[in-house]
Amino acid sequence: MPGDRLQFWTLYLARFAEGFGFITLITLLPYYINELDPSGTTVFGITIGAGLIVGLYTTGFTFAQTFAVVPLAWAGDRFDKRLVLLGVLGLGAGVYALFPLVDSSASFIAVRALQGIAVTGAGLMSLSLVGQIATLETRANYIGKANAASFAASILGSLSAGSLYEAFGFGPIFAIIVCIMLVAWLGTFLSLEPDDTRVHGFPFADLAFNRRLLTISTFRFQYAFSVTLVRTWVPIFAGVSAAQGGLAYGALAVSLTVVAEKFTNMCCQPFTGRLSDAYGRALFVFVGGGAYGLVALAVPFSPAIGTALGVPAELVVSVPTVLAGATLPAWIPLEAVPAQFSLFGEVSPAFLPLVALSGLLGVADSFREPASMALFADEGTDDGGVASSFGIRELVWRPGSVIAPLLGGWLMYEVGMASVFYVGGAFALTGVATFLLILVRSHGRNALFEW
Repeated sequence: MPGDRLQFWTLYLARFAEGFGFITLITLLPYYINELDPSGTTVFGITIGAGLIVGLYTTGFTFAQTFAVVPLAWAGDRFDKRLVLLGVLGLGAGVYALFPLVDSSASFIAVRALQGIAVTGAGLMSLSLVGQIATLETRANYIGKANAASFAASILGSLSAGSLYEAFGFGPIFAIIVCIMLVAWLGTFLSLEPDDTRVHGFPFADLAFNRRLLTISTFRFQYAFSVTLVRTWVPIFAGVSAAQGGLAYGALAVSLTVVAEKFTNMCCQPFTGRLSDAYGRALFVFVGGGAYGLVALAVPFSPAIGTALGVPAELVVSVPTVLAGATLPAWIPLEAVPAQFSLFGEVSPAFLPLVALSGLLGVADSFREPASMALFADEGTDDGGVASSFGIRELVWRPGSVIAPLLGGWLMYEVGMASVFYVGGAFALTGVATFLLILVRSHGRNALFEW
């Protein structure tokens, strides 16, 4: 068991490294747009506008991820997952070392595509190994801990990347990421035991007809639309102008709405994963997905909730209270110190309810995610293709992650901001309803409590 514990911590570090690099790049994307100043161009007689090129900054990454899933998952099952993980971590270190050197949109898109391969491979292999090393009775708990490491990286990266860039530029930020990736590579090389499982053939073909995976996929396909819409539009709702249906909060307030969801998800997943191990996977997928949909439906009502509860419109701190007992330097005149200051700038009564609802979204999703991942790991381990099982899980998510932002943009401008959350919540609720119906009809009335 001590040896297994060290292996788990090594895999958590790999998850942290993958998550930190991914979220840091997302945070720095606006700065790259400003730096590279993309403009339209003509390729083979076809004019490509600047907007499409900016879109390729993200879709280049997403397309590379999609195409990398099957070969990487197959390689993990056919060969040593440890070696594949070492390969993608090494690739990641090289990719992040290249980012400060990009000098054009073409080179940025190419490096982003390589990053997509590295991120996908690190996620697939680390989760597959966690699921494989853990026992059936502890699998969701360990997967929850691995996800918590990734959420911790997301929080740290999103809060630090912007300020580090303002102070030091691109180079030092990516040097930090490369160092983290190399530490994860070294930890994997020294601590992780070789993977001696070998799956011949093409496990995707067999797992594609696995009854349990087909059942959970009917939920996951719809839930992808829900999560993509809600996670993307909570910060948009908080930050865009009132004329566009938003609350027009400042950057710090918007960041807090994002971090609240990640923080509660991070804190809860190890605990909810342990509960899922004890009481069943399907029940937690059903409860977590349904709760997520209900909370999503409540997000547009945050202004009304704040007004009804009498929440203050601005959060201020009294400077004399903060400085009680402190001695100011002589060069700071006392009259220059304001009597009070606002923590988050101009906000409204909707702010605290929105942060609370964002936190509840994280709690709800923490019930669903480790249980869902453990179910895929259970089936993959039983059928001899755990990496391929996680690969199917990734592919089922892709349509929602690609189509939902387009749908959300159309809803926001053609129908209204609130409609994005209504549709997002509806996708989650129809997903759990479909899941329950198929469970009962195909697997028996007690399947919800037996899986």
